[in-house]
Amino acid sequence: MNTIPFRYSIAFIALAFLGSLGAQERPNIVLILADDMGYSDIGVYGAEGFATPRLDRLAGEGTRFTDFHVGESVCTASRVALLTGSYPVRVGLTGAIGPGNKKGINAEELLLPELLKNAGYATACFGKWHLGDQLPFLPLQNGFDEFFGLPYSNDMWPYHPKHDRFPPLPLLEGNAVVNPNVKQEDQNGLTTRYTEKAVDFIRRKHEAPFFLYLAHSMPHVPLGVSDAFRGKTDAGTFGDVIQEIDWSIGEVLDALKETGVAENTWVIFTSDNGPWLVYGDHGGSARPFRSGKHTVFEGGFRVPCIMRWPGRIPSDTVNETMISTMDILPTIAGVIGSGLPSDRVIDGHDVLPVLEGGVDSESPWDAFYYFKKGLRAVRSGSWKLVLPHESYYVFEVGSGGQPGVNGNIDIPLSLYNLDTDPSESKDLASQYPEIVKRLRGLANDIEMDLKQNSRLAGQVDNPKLLSPKL
Repeated sequence: MNTIPFRYSIAFIALAFLGSLGAQERPNIVLILADDMGYSDIGVYGAEGFATPRLDRLAGEGTRFTDFHVGESVCTASRVALLTGSYPVRVGLTGAIGPGNKKGINAEELLLPELLKNAGYATACFGKWHLGDQLPFLPLQNGFDEFFGLPYSNDMWPYHPKHDRFPPLPLLEGNAVVNPNVKQEDQNGLTTRYTEKAVDFIRRKHEAPFFLYLAHSMPHVPLGVSDAFRGKTDAGTFGDVIQEIDWSIGEVLDALKETGVAENTWVIFTSDNGPWLVYGDHGGSARPFRSGKHTVFEGGFRVPCIMRWPGRIPSDTVNETMISTMDILPTIAGVIGSGLPSDRVIDGHDVLPVLEGGVDSESPWDAFYYFKKGLRAVRSGSWKLVLPHESYYVFEVGSGGQPGVNGNIDIPLSLYNLDTDPSESKDLASQYPEIVKRLRGLANDIEMDLKQNSRLAGQVDNPKLLSPKL
């Protein structure tokens, strides 16, 4: 049984009172996270070659956000930001950690599932985890009642086209390995299996508040798609994969309706970061934004996000307010009446007024920071200052599941107005030196803050692989 540290207990004593309000006064929460889905990989965001009717319908029934950002443009870091409400660098987990790493999420962090579990929610995670694969870091030790999925990215396996250092990829149920060597035929069935688990959970737990975290492994490479969807689109395997994810969304939404809880369920759909462009036709698109995964340009950080919550979030609405995955935890805490720890910095904001307020909302982010192996950019309002740094760059795209050629290039100091130039193509630094100076000051502020208010990742002394090497 997972418990929270004593210092959180006072905040959660108040939650006992919430039981007298009736379980269904609090919304069920369904958080669906795609992996490496680009901004324009959904119909209503401009997808080409495939259709996403259920996601498009979800957008019609809720709000589509066009300025929604992740905490970092790569796997582990992005998920840490989502589940802690903090910049990844603040909690000591950046980049993407691999199999057998000694680092993982610190037990002292308050994760979103812990917040909800201690408020009486049933909690489940189906899909990709990637906050550490050692026992203390796995989902059941961090707030989830149930888990079925992969401990890290699905390309961290012996069949990687460029690396042979990875051990067999394990599939877990709870803390147990149920398949020690996931192969391509298993990857083809992941979306369906995750969906079946999610639907079953809703049917079993719908009479009390629940939190479902459906973290799809797709469309991260290697792409896997079931026979029912293979060859069904004009966009090759990638389009087929997206169409199966869209089917999955429909199955979850149908289960909510069938069990009578759709009207009291807050559904959130988003992606962990932008597309992996080096994979070409297996990598998706971030049109009209620059670049993709592994960079601090908008194509890496700005992702699709759709939310539906009948009676609270406006329907058939496009919201251009800048918000982030880091806002989800503090917003949920406010909705359920929970306090947040007072002994640490939580970077996200309670954005319920933005969600409910529609197109005229004001962003709570006076400054937003882009990290990738250090601070690389800062945004305030429509202005974004990119600091000099060495950036990931795709020189040649691949195809058919094979990556192209990537490397690094030097990025100079650059200033962009995202309102007039969302593709970050016109450097205005020389024209607006006073704005450059102001944003540099904000960059210094966060650097000083992080020196004083950062936390350590969790760590084990003798990490072990969940599956032995072949």
